[in-house]
Amino acid sequence: MKSLTHLNSYKELHNHFLNVKDIHMRDLFKEDQGRGTRYFLETGDLKLDYSKNRINDETLKLLFNLANECSLKEKITAMFKGEKINTTENRAVLHTALRNQGNYPIKIDDMDIMPNVREVLTKMQNFSDALKTGAWLGYTNQVITDVVNIGIGGSDLGALMVCEALKNFGHPRLRMHFVSNVDGTQLQGVLNQVHPETTLFIVASKTFSTQETLTNAFTARKWFLEHALDEKHIAKHFVAVSTNKEAVKEFGIDLENMFEFWNWVGGRYSLWSAIGLAIMIYLGKENFSSLLEGAYLMDEHFYNAPFEKNMPVLLGLIGVWYINFFDAGSHIIAPYDSVLKYLPKFIQQLDMESNGKQVRKDGKRVDYDTGPIIWGDVGINAQHAFFQLLHQGTHLSPIDLIASLSRKGSLPGHHEILLSNVFAQAEAFMRGKTLEEVQKEMSNKGFSEDQIHKLAPHRVFSGNRPSNIILLNEINPKSIGSLVALYEHKIFVQGVVWDINSFDQWGVELGKELAKTILTELQGKENHDHDSSTKHLIQIYKKANLN
Repeated sequence: MKSLTHLNSYKELHNHFLNVKDIHMRDLFKEDQGRGTRYFLETGDLKLDYSKNRINDETLKLLFNLANECSLKEKITAMFKGEKINTTENRAVLHTALRNQGNYPIKIDDMDIMPNVREVLTKMQNFSDALKTGAWLGYTNQVITDVVNIGIGGSDLGALMVCEALKNFGHPRLRMHFVSNVDGTQLQGVLNQVHPETTLFIVASKTFSTQETLTNAFTARKWFLEHALDEKHIAKHFVAVSTNKEAVKEFGIDLENMFEFWNWVGGRYSLWSAIGLAIMIYLGKENFSSLLEGAYLMDEHFYNAPFEKNMPVLLGLIGVWYINFFDAGSHIIAPYDSVLKYLPKFIQQLDMESNGKQVRKDGKRVDYDTGPIIWGDVGINAQHAFFQLLHQGTHLSPIDLIASLSRKGSLPGHHEILLSNVFAQAEAFMRGKTLEEVQKEMSNKGFSEDQIHKLAPHRVFSGNRPSNIILLNEINPKSIGSLVALYEHKIFVQGVVWDINSFDQWGVELGKELAKTILTELQGKENHDHDSSTKHLIQIYKKANLN
């Protein structure tokens, strides 16, 4: 494929951008009274209002032309059919198979993977049921009350996000804990809250060699044995999600308690797999099935819907419009519900680890921007933190405002206030407030001419700031499944346009390699050559810990 900037459709988009870049969304809404309903899409339990974007029908037409010139439809098909689109690791990318509800085979190298997927899912369900009913007991024959998931990255954040988002569906007896940080304080804080007789540890590591995870896992093992005294009891309190049978067995975990997943599942796309064991345990098999169903519905929509009515395609292409033409280097995720507090971090990892790339699939360096910086927070909190910059700052940062329509479980009057803020912020980002409007408003309030002259410029909002509103009918397993799959596919769309591999993460590895080298020096075992700054920092640490 040609470089993005050399495609005919890109050149047409660039010319179009020059013509429309200064058009204000206020004028677009004035000219098209039906814009709010035309630029609106619904699929399953999700609704998308994308009308408050700096686009018109011609913009969308040209973006669809770009998608076609990048062979987006063919590449969507290739992913779903198990072709090895992760070219740098020669792997298929089939997180979609993990939630496949159809009765058709999905093959890798002519082998149907669906029987194995369903076998692991059944094993997870049986284990979850055993914990729920009390058939699985700890070494003193007490029921499990606490589950500690030890992982990092994709083996941590997806399950953490979903368990928090769906805590209203969680088992009332179970308390969920997630440990990823190797600094020790996080794990110690969890161990201070739990009891060895009633705690289950899930060690989630594909290779069972990840330094942070294994350090925490062995510390938890040591703590457990200080109480349980006999290593045979590990079998009742530790399970593994991994592919490395030898290492799992050496740790002391019964291989019957090892849950498999596969190298065609990327870590950040893995919550649907055995990595989601914590989710299954907490929510139960019925709710986990609903989570998968929601994702499957979005998969089917993404695969089958024409681009003009395709939610992930629209979000992905509109994002490209801002990143590659408006130089918008960041994108904000703002959920308006506290149970979605980990969603911005989850999308941050999903997007930035996928599309934070500087070379195309052919190894040549890109001459255009790729993945945006993703950041955000719970919307109401964000309004009193960084929304000031979004409204009046010099950066253009598109924002996704995410909310639930259902007020079920909310206190009287609260949900209306919440949703009024969602809709008002989107309108404010779009409309802004002109100098004339500010002056008239201040005059009506009795300000003097001198006060108006001095203060009015500070109260002007340029507006024309883009936003998407994503509405869930309610927050439940099905809608969360669809929401996560929506972002997975949006990210894939952008990776296709940029001609990058969204499914490797070599940038993660360099720091890991250097850390292993430096660790031996901090432990006083070896000396290596480093730059003067790193040498100095190592010396400072050693001096601080002489005793």
